[in-house]
Amino acid sequence: MQTGYYAATGGMVAQFNRMDTIASNLANANTAGYKRDQLITGDFARLYKTAQSELPIANNTEDAAQYFNRSMSRVPQITDAYTDHSLGSLQRTDNTFDLALAKEGQFFAVKTPQGTRLSRDGTFTMNDEGKLVNKQGHEVLASDKTSIVFNPQDSVITIDKNGQVSTNVPGSTQMVANKKLLVVEPQNIRMLTKEGENLYVPDAADPLIAKADSGSVMQGFVEKSNVNAVNEMIALVEANRLVGMYQKAMDSQMNDLNRDAIEKLAVTRR
Repeated sequence: MQTGYYAATGGMVAQFNRMDTIASNLANANTAGYKRDQLITGDFARLYKTAQSELPIANNTEDAAQYFNRSMSRVPQITDAYTDHSLGSLQRTDNTFDLALAKEGQFFAVKTPQGTRLSRDGTFTMNDEGKLVNKQGHEVLASDKTSIVFNPQDSVITIDKNGQVSTNVPGSTQMVANKKLLVVEPQNIRMLTKEGENLYVPDAADPLIAKADSGSVMQGFVEKSNVNAVNEMIALVEANRLVGMYQKAMDSQMNDLNRDAIEKLAVTRR
């Protein structure tokens, strides 16, 4: 059995997956609040180390099974994936409803048809009903998990570092408190699942309690993605070259070695 061929095939598949992840990161390099994904490459030994002595075929001996499993354990594959939640750079816009979170691990909460979702994208706006919504039209939730609504007479709207919304009394500069943004900090950030549209599905067991003093809300700013386009392009070139190397290894295994074996076996000696 040509174990080198299987190792090269596994390596190529792993690089294909890596290229898909890099392409997704590059596509979202300009998406506000986007967090880059990263893959971890390992081998079968990490997944099957508890069963390496088991027989792959009933008639095989235990020694043969161990040799087979040792050979297969060299095949690289994607063993884990994670999201890098490091803070992206903050860009000043001076727009009233552009909000950014200056601390890692904190999220805005929005109401979707599928339930409450979390997001770092704070490019909000006001819809026709006066409700604060995100780009997709989902309502941004207040600390009491209701909608944040403004009146047409609210000409001045301020939001402090803790997410407290204040509006002016009509016809004056006196400010009165409105609702407060629901800013949450999940208990285990690795349990978040990306759903698309720059939203995360929280862990069902997480109560999503509002932080009373988040101290991170910045009005008039947006958080850019934490994708470094230069590093991602370097990684993409590297992955592409590795695919070519694995292809050459597979070609050598299937053609050169087989041809050499056939030629030697075909020689008859008297």
